[in-house]
Amino acid sequence: MAGETKDSFKLALAQANPVMGDLDGNLETALRLRDRFAADGADLVVFSELFLTGYPLEDLVLKPALQRAAREACEALAERTGDGGPAILMGLPWADGSGNGGKVYNAVALLAEGGIAAVRTKHVLPNYGVFDEKRVFAPGPIPEPIPFGGLNLGVPICEDIWEEDVCAALARAGADLLIVPNGSPYWMGKQAIRYGVVGARVAETKCPLVYLNQFGGQDELVFDGASFVFNADGSCAVQMPAWEDAGLVTEWRSEADGWHCVPGEIVPIEAGEAANYLACVTGLRDYINKNGFPGVVLGLSGGIDSALCAAMAVDALGADRVHCIMLPYAYTSSASLIDAEQIAKALGVRYDTMPIHGGVDGLGACLTGVLGGMPDGFTAENLQSRTRGTLLMAVSNKLGPLVLTTGNKSEVSVGYATLYGDMNGGFNPIKDLYKGQVYALSRYRNKNRPKGCLGPEGVIIPENVLTKDPSAELKPDQRDVDTLPPYPVLDDILNCLVEQELSVPEIIARGHPAETVKKVERMLYLAEYKRRQAAPGVKITERNFGRDRRYPITNKFRETV
Repeated sequence: MAGETKDSFKLALAQANPVMGDLDGNLETALRLRDRFAADGADLVVFSELFLTGYPLEDLVLKPALQRAAREACEALAERTGDGGPAILMGLPWADGSGNGGKVYNAVALLAEGGIAAVRTKHVLPNYGVFDEKRVFAPGPIPEPIPFGGLNLGVPICEDIWEEDVCAALARAGADLLIVPNGSPYWMGKQAIRYGVVGARVAETKCPLVYLNQFGGQDELVFDGASFVFNADGSCAVQMPAWEDAGLVTEWRSEADGWHCVPGEIVPIEAGEAANYLACVTGLRDYINKNGFPGVVLGLSGGIDSALCAAMAVDALGADRVHCIMLPYAYTSSASLIDAEQIAKALGVRYDTMPIHGGVDGLGACLTGVLGGMPDGFTAENLQSRTRGTLLMAVSNKLGPLVLTTGNKSEVSVGYATLYGDMNGGFNPIKDLYKGQVYALSRYRNKNRPKGCLGPEGVIIPENVLTKDPSAELKPDQRDVDTLPPYPVLDDILNCLVEQELSVPEIIARGHPAETVKKVERMLYLAEYKRRQAAPGVKITERNFGRDRRYPITNKFRETV
């Protein structure tokens, strides 16, 4: 179609899940999808941002060998378009060819009629939150439209549409429609923000806009897909599903007032607890599968956090790939033993009980010479947690599954967790969920079996787990509230400090006691050294620890009241 003019064409949207650095696998996926879309009569297939290599590349893109491999894969894919089938818009890093000192761009290439017909580069490079593209990419010039079959295609890349300049320039240069490859990660409420941005660009340019987003997990980021098309009148013509691989051929027609997408299905998009749950499951599944782990093992304490992590693990991987272990000690309640066993039974997982008395006593005996006696106080409490962490890691070493750590954001924020103990592990699916959100998702999962989830229907987490006082059970009659403010209070203060960056006086003005706010602020800052050593976990909020919120460990700043 590249050399002829038509009054209609078919544009295929490939909402797919690339694997970082797996150029051969991503190329194979692209070819398979192209064959599928060719059978549906597609003229052009568009893939998401940097699909050929995976996104985000971080410093991997600075490796010349990766740049060369990406160009070679692109050329191989271009050759395949000489068969008369659909053309391809493919995202990849594009080096200028001048060696180690040259520039590399975040680019998209039009592959048609057996060759690379055009290349366009990303102009606006995001450098906030999880993005640091200015570190690794050079900004390209404002792109010009790409001629294709009588149309002029504007192809801004992701961040290019979050400011006015690029789309406005493309419209002035005669673009008939805007096709936007995206690597837009999920956080709560993100789809409404995307609709707002796209609606603004459509209103300004009077051009229809195709928003094609990546799907799948990449380390701590998870991409929800949820691709869509807006026509020039601002109406949503097509909404693809979120949280799944999806492909769709859209039909376009030229009319007196320009090009229009023929209205298609508007798939409902998950929101709230449903979206957060699927984000955690998707991130966990892809982290385990893309890194080649056979499964996961976790300590199942009978508490709410490990219960939810176990449910997510089974939903992500299936019961046969999840191993739960209860690690009781002298302070483990009979209720916790019963609750853990019920959860494991409901999920259908392998469940073992491994008492830790011998390990704790043995380690304590090793310390008597240095400490002048058996450890006590916090040292003794943490020794229990570290014994559990050591035993779980030993199971991982011998049997192969990755250890899941199960601390929520409330605990991680204030350091209510033990380094090399309950913080041991390779991934944490609830790392960015506050305690209140853990309860909300647990209740949600008891009532729903989300799409694509492999776990059972019905109640998984017993009501007793949802209603009992949270406790680390490291000493007699211990309760979290003995050390921390009640979780609803703690979560609100933390949300103010972490997500909103409110000042201490502003938080006090919300009705919180000054001494409580100052205590939480102090704990938040002091726990930074622990968070630096924590396992990665799925990003859910707009400001997670690590990629978004980057604070110094050595830090004496405290606000005055």
